[in-house]
Amino acid sequence: MNTLSTRGQAPVVTLSQAIAAGLAPDGGLYMPASWPALSGEDFAGAHSLPDVALRLLQPFFADEVIAPALPAICSTALAIDPPLVRFGAPNDYLLELFHGPTAAFKDYAAGFLAGCLSALPQGDKPLTIVVATSGDTGAAVAAAFHNRPGFRVAILYPDGRVSPRQAHQLGCFGDNVRAFKVDGSFDDCQALAKTLLTDAAFRAQLPLGSANSISLGRLLPQAAYYAHAALDHLRATGNVLNFVIPTGNLGNALACLLAKRMGLPIGQLVLASNANTVLPDFFAGGDYHPKPSVATLANAMDVGAPSNFERLQYLYPDTETLRHTLRAEAVSDAQIRAAIVRTRDERGHVVCPHTACAADVLDRLRARGEPGDWAIVATAHPAKFPEVVEPLVQHTIAAPPALAAMLARPSGAERLANDAAALQGRLQNW
Repeated sequence: MNTLSTRGQAPVVTLSQAIAAGLAPDGGLYMPASWPALSGEDFAGAHSLPDVALRLLQPFFADEVIAPALPAICSTALAIDPPLVRFGAPNDYLLELFHGPTAAFKDYAAGFLAGCLSALPQGDKPLTIVVATSGDTGAAVAAAFHNRPGFRVAILYPDGRVSPRQAHQLGCFGDNVRAFKVDGSFDDCQALAKTLLTDAAFRAQLPLGSANSISLGRLLPQAAYYAHAALDHLRATGNVLNFVIPTGNLGNALACLLAKRMGLPIGQLVLASNANTVLPDFFAGGDYHPKPSVATLANAMDVGAPSNFERLQYLYPDTETLRHTLRAEAVSDAQIRAAIVRTRDERGHVVCPHTACAADVLDRLRARGEPGDWAIVATAHPAKFPEVVEPLVQHTIAAPPALAAMLARPSGAERLANDAAALQGRLQNW
């Protein structure tokens, strides 16, 4: 499978090469040159997530260096079938993606990417994975690469703008993982990572890779759990499943859209944003204008310049077609708080602030008379955000065992100025 840069100024490379590079040399994002056309028949007999993922992803990896390892990668990284559970009302569902080692949906894709990179030929120097995080990505990547031979991980996160438990997770690994708390926003962290990844001279000195959703190795496997949920639901009910997806950098939502474009039985897609309204403003008819992010209760979605919007524009160069393909709504902090309480009282579920954004949007859709079967996507376990959730639901939320074990470890992070040269110096002197 060949891949192309969204900016069209970089050489065509194989999928394996694109996964190894992360970002194209022209600053664009890699995309497959072609897309398989699939149907339900292609998944006959495939019921577990690893089986669905293997059938979905095999066309992309055919004849790739990674191909022989793909079954084992899917079995390991996608071992946990995400539950699709009733959500307190007829035809409403909750897709729980938080059952991995760091209690967030990022665990699936991070594990898959680690498996792919491990299957590629290793160089003389370790590959340094540079990852910007607004809360959950960094811990998932750290868990996936921790003590994995041939790799180091540099986590960049905005100081003071992740939850205390998220910050603890980011700094609790040690060994081949270093966490840097950056004086700035997530967008600043993302810009630092992109600056290093597009610096050819620096990459010649120090091999670098990316684990953000700019990497196809992160994006493609996320389509698998949407395919799995949609197929299971259609088999059980005969109905197509629609999704409300909390979104910040657009990777998770884009993965669902890609699954739909490949022919999976997925209906409408609605994006649930927090008070960072770049996407809702665009889909409401305004121009696309990235802006500085603002801090919210749903901090992992505090993104003012979503990277994957470039991929959306690549797929849908006609703006009006894109606006007819997706919808987006913004949710304020006050609405997040109200949704957490209302979801507990009326639906019997306690959700994290990000999932609450999706719950609030679903409530709006139902109030407007929106028909059909709808699933909201639960992106993180509520125990990761006790300072927000527990005062609202008025009880303690037990941490899942894996999260509790991480919280019991010592944790620490290094301060880092919002400066690419400073980051380069730290990595050169690792």
